[in-house]
Amino acid sequence: MELQKVFGANVRHYRRAIRWTLERLASEVGVSRETIGKIERGVSAPLFETVEKIADALGVQPQVLFGATPFPPGDRGILLSDINSILANMNDRQLAGARKMLNALRSS
Repeated sequence: MELQKVFGANVRHYRRAIRWTLERLASEVGVSRETIGKIERGVSAPLFETVEKIADALGVQPQVLFGATPFPPGDRGILLSDINSILANMNDRQLAGARKMLNALRSS
């Protein structure tokens, strides 16, 4: 997965974790809602200054948003990265359902 998409998925994950809307994060960072939406979808790459503002607003170090937790190399890493991106786009109800499904798979 390309860095832009990883960054966007992480921004979305941390924004949702603190229950902020796109509008709230955009206001805190000083950019438009559309800009944050494009960043989260991996369509647009922010300037370093914006990265720092986003990280500060979310209360994390900037490098965390770039995927500071590395995935293993090869096919397994690609799968884990893709799954992480999918999960980052889910709401809390969907995450709870995904956890139930994963636990069921794990115990089978």
